Amino acid sequence: MMDSRKKRPSLAVEIAGIKMKNPVMPASGTFGYGEEYAGYLDLEGLGAIVTKGLSLKPKAGNPTPRIAETTSGMLNAIGLQNVGIDGFIEYKLPFLREVNTPVIINFFGNTLEEYGEVAQRLSDIPEIAGVELNISCPNVKQGGIVFGTDPVCAHEVVAHVRKYLKKPLIAKLTPNVTDIAVVARAVEEAGADAISCINTITGMAVDVRTRRPRLANRTGGLSGPAIRPIAVRMVHQVVQAVKVPVIGIGGIVEAADALEFLIVGASAVQVGTANFVDPSAMADIIAGLEKFLVEEGIEDIRELIGSLEL
Repeated sequence: MMDSRKKRPSLAVEIAGIKMKNPVMPASGTFGYGEEYAGYLDLEGLGAIVTKGLSLKPKAGNPTPRIAETTSGMLNAIGLQNVGIDGFIEYKLPFLREVNTPVIINFFGNTLEEYGEVAQRLSDIPEIAGVELNISCPNVKQGGIVFGTDPVCAHEVVAHVRKYLKKPLIAKLTPNVTDIAVVARAVEEAGADAISCINTITGMAVDVRTRRPRLANRTGGLSGPAIRPIAVRMVHQVVQAVKVPVIGIGGIVEAADALEFLIVGASAVQVGTANFVDPSAMADIIAGLEKFLVEEGIEDIRELIGSLEL
């Protein structure tokens, strides 16, 4: 236990060799490439910066409308709009080089070859601390099946990327599966150094006046506080199934939300939809975590990780 007169509690964690000042980072797709939020909070106060997903070539994304607010959440069908790997290196990386915070690049592909090529390009950039592999994408060579919904496909894409990547590899899992623990074990066996979960849950909303979908894409990914209990349950399941570190994602708005994920065994967390509501949300969450440790007399946040009592 900690004497409040002593030094501040430690919030530091380590994920697959990536040392972080604290366990809080943005969820991919909610923080741009980092620079967009520089005027709202201290980027060097974050545990890490996670960029929006990168693909081999620039991607325009889906037609609008592609965001719809829901009860305690948000549906989005952005369509993974991004500048592509060349645009990232030329226009986005120079800013990130100047920030003293680990940078994790989220990326994706529609074929194994695309995944491998992007991984190889990212592996050669020294300023990148690690990568997060988005496997919630359709495999166009296998009839459009989403890589992450099938354990065999998930294993295949992670193993393929592992061949080209020297950096820490985080596999981001989709919740749209029957048993997420099975997929988690598959990506761990394929060489993932850590797992992040969950990605958004597929949903749909309808405008009752026009009787048309509220998204041009018809369906989108549901995020926000509405999905947090599902995310906490899935993170708990994954933690029980694998030995690698797990990063919890889903509806975190305040410190208490982040603590739920840590207590069930996540080593770190990502904050997504809350960044749209309050651009300084992560700074408040980090401050809230420290306040909680002080109040509970806990010297190191790692004491909380996996402390769930059953």
